[in-house]
Amino acid sequence: MTSARTLAAVWSAKAAAGASRALGRGGGTAVGGLVGLSLQPALVRDLAGGLGHGSVLISGTNGKTTTASLVSATVEAAGLQPLANASGSNLMRGIAATLTAAAGPTGRAAAADRRLGVFEVDEATLPYALRDLRPRVVVLTNLFRDQLDRYGEVESLTRLWRESLEAAPPDLALVLNADDPTVASLGEGRDNVLYFGLADAALDRGSLDHASDAVTCGCGTPYTFSRVYFSQLGIWHCDGCGRARPEPSVTATNVAVGDGHSLRFQLVTPDGGEQIEMALGGLYNVYNALAAAAAAHALGLPAAATTAALQSAAAAFGRQESFAVDGKRVDLFLAKNPAGLNQVLATLCLDPGRDAALIILNDGIADGRDVSWIWDADFEVAAGQFGATVAAGRRAADLALRLKYAEWPEPSFGVEPAVPAALDAALARTPAGGSLSIVPTYTAMLEVRALLAKRAGRAPFWQQ
Repeated sequence: MTSARTLAAVWSAKAAAGASRALGRGGGTAVGGLVGLSLQPALVRDLAGGLGHGSVLISGTNGKTTTASLVSATVEAAGLQPLANASGSNLMRGIAATLTAAAGPTGRAAAADRRLGVFEVDEATLPYALRDLRPRVVVLTNLFRDQLDRYGEVESLTRLWRESLEAAPPDLALVLNADDPTVASLGEGRDNVLYFGLADAALDRGSLDHASDAVTCGCGTPYTFSRVYFSQLGIWHCDGCGRARPEPSVTATNVAVGDGHSLRFQLVTPDGGEQIEMALGGLYNVYNALAAAAAAHALGLPAAATTAALQSAAAAFGRQESFAVDGKRVDLFLAKNPAGLNQVLATLCLDPGRDAALIILNDGIADGRDVSWIWDADFEVAAGQFGATVAAGRRAADLALRLKYAEWPEPSFGVEPAVPAALDAALARTPAGGSLSIVPTYTAMLEVRALLAKRAGRAPFWQQ
């Protein structure tokens, strides 16, 4: 039975979220949780206990939102009802807001016996989410440098995760990226671990790029990579202590990335193999699909549900979303760290038909105050890719300087810090019937997406 204090927190959270939406201040995806947690610190724990099928947590530097979206689609295809923080509000306040929004008059979610929570979780929030949600499965996608002023180096997060997992129940199932040495190490000494990774020699880049992070083993010996897919993801081993990439149970072979708008690969799981075609681009989305497929297997969902979900996958919030604006196609690609931006640029370069680009660099709390990371991103690969480029955001001048050093043609890009004006300028430089690619950091994505949704006649994200 739900306590009176928890019920009061639920209804206060609902009221705060409703007020936020009514006043046009946002979707209430955070403020409701803030209000609810202030009244009942155990709110998430209390409400999560009412999910009949428990929950799965997805965390990592990149791919959280898309992987969670794919898992939610699989849960739905399996005949269950997912409860997800689909907007990407992934701190405890966002999880609390999601749970309170779904809670009914008694504090329990409707159709609670069919509910399975699918929660994207911020990397530093994972310990608190583990404690309060008590999930069945935890999925860890990767660890790259990101928001160093907030998270610190990769080693700091690794220690935090390791300590949190050691304190978790022994029956907790882990789904880990075998190709990332840091993430893979978290499964050592545990029994209930399922690894995923690529198995396609044709994708080998031959050498690490300079944005790679986990290149040295804990014993101090540099890893040897016999295959590199991107950043530090690949087939690796340590000559010093003998550590090596674990054999993944969920893999992708015969991967075709096409023109950056679609993917095709052979998915192999413990349940068998299946040819998959997805309407998402980029090699990084193959990893997201593998993480989702592995999570579905760990949750005991039918293989047919996984296939159906992947085949019908749509872009997640702000990640390869497309909008029709003024007779032009506008594609939105979130990029917030070197590894992620490198994959976005590589994907954009697959399609020579992209006419213009709008790149937006902010330095808000959610972006990371330190924007020096743009110098670790390989902008050089896309020099000359676009007929016109606009540099925007609070750090537009820093971005323009980086583009200059990457030898992007100077006459092709303008500098406009204000996002609305920058969007207008970029659209004006996009030919009729053409394609505009927008690459924003996180806070910029929220702003430009709202502008695009309004111009395209699409509902705000919290109504979708």
